Amino acid sequence: MSSTLTRPAPETVAERAQEIRKSWLADPEMTTVLQGCAQYSSDWDDFYGGPLISTYSVADDARPLLEDAVKVMALKTAVYEMTDDELAAELPVPVPVDVTCHALLAQFTALSRVQARTGHLFVHSTVNEHANDTPWRVGDYTHQAYRAAFGAVNPRYWIDADEAERRRQVLDGKYETIGITDRGMTSSIAYDAA
Repeated sequence: MSSTLTRPAPETVAERAQEIRKSWLADPEMTTVLQGCAQYSSDWDDFYGGPLISTYSVADDARPLLEDAVKVMALKTAVYEMTDDELAAELPVPVPVDVTCHALLAQFTALSRVQARTGHLFVHSTVNEHANDTPWRVGDYTHQAYRAAFGAVNPRYWIDADEAERRRQVLDGKYETIGITDRGMTSSIAYDAA
């Protein structure tokens, strides 16, 4: 899809995102949400998010990924609050961080209470993620806004689109040997009857 998105200057979004993140983290339930999300490691299974990270371990990587997810969500919310445009607010995000946003947003009930108390929505739309069809790249709008709000990105998690695709191709080859294809969407594994 080719469309022109109108977004505020990254520095303006950064300033608002800092306020939003601070408000969320000040909510008494947010600490519980983040700690709980980091601890439900048995549910952190995916084929092409975390495994893109070299020597990935959910035990070691969950907390920093969750910290980045909250920062990204604050950036998205800032864009949404300034534009009232959900498509514009669906910023390109590196795959491991995006997958972690999905894990965070699975805490729907608690986050609903946090957004009600703080007045800041958690803005995320998978439909618009696909509509934008723009992968995260070093130096892009998301990167500029993140850097202005929170400093340098961690290159361990912020994997540029071209490198992410190269790593996905490596995973494709490994998964295919055990019968998992189509980026984890198809399995040729036939299980014996119980």
